[in-house]
Amino acid sequence: MSQAFPSKPAVTFRLSKAELVLVFITMLWGGTFLIVHNVMTVSGPMFFVGLRFAAAALFVGLVAARSLSGLTFTELKAGVLIGVSIMLGYGLQTMGLQTISSSQSAFITALYVPFVPLLQWLVLGRRPGLMPSIGICLAFIGLMLLAGPEGGALHFSEGEVVTLISAVAIAGEIILISRYAGKVDVRRVTVVQLATASALSFLMIVPTQEQLPDFSWLLLASAVGLGAMSAVIQVAMNWAQQSVSPTRATLIYAGEPVWAGIVGRIAGERLPGVALIGGALIVLAVVVSELKIRRRDEADALQEDEARQREAGL
Repeated sequence: MSQAFPSKPAVTFRLSKAELVLVFITMLWGGTFLIVHNVMTVSGPMFFVGLRFAAAALFVGLVAARSLSGLTFTELKAGVLIGVSIMLGYGLQTMGLQTISSSQSAFITALYVPFVPLLQWLVLGRRPGLMPSIGICLAFIGLMLLAGPEGGALHFSEGEVVTLISAVAIAGEIILISRYAGKVDVRRVTVVQLATASALSFLMIVPTQEQLPDFSWLLLASAVGLGAMSAVIQVAMNWAQQSVSPTRATLIYAGEPVWAGIVGRIAGERLPGVALIGGALIVLAVVVSELKIRRRDEADALQEDEARQREAGL
């Protein structure tokens, strides 16, 4: 008499094409912190953010010009809401870069990792699964070790506070992108959100009493270069998050401070040993989040149960 055994879980590591795209843009994203940190020597934060996203909106607008006439109210609403989040996220982050290092900014910004599933739960009512939850915990511990000049100790200066608030805004951006993913045209929404972020950033120059900078090739080149990069990143995020969940996307984005730390180290910034441990935990968090435990479907399980019942009756 043959004996049926339950199937063993098959653990697989898989990255879809959309997830690989998110990994690539995370590498690009991590490299922008040092550039912005250097630009803050010649420009105020809101003017630079406005110029940066104006360039990005222009790049995407040229590519998507033919489709803009079909803009719907839903796409306009989505673009404006995401644009507000971008302005707050990047604007506050850039303000913080006036007084803290690029690596430190990246680490504190990445605290949006645990913010996303929590906001997602509160706003959308979606609870993260087991493996993403474990990954979130690991990422949070790693980020706490990475944050702060002492590695593992957060000393809340003004720059750190505004950067921490920017992390909440970036978490909101990711949730909003996922909320409207698949319901809107990616190109049209991207143009609206970039244009909104740019316009609002320029408007914020007045209440913040920021002085307009003198002409600088560093400012111009950085704004145009980061504008093009921002355009690519925003289009890629909008496209990829149509099939990648907010929790999974967030854990991929958790690699951002690692890349920023690498770039910062090349530029002369040094991290304490405990901060390197934190970086390793973030990488582990991404790996854990990609673990997939596969079991037989319910039909196969039912067939096995029926087979065992027949054998027991013999």
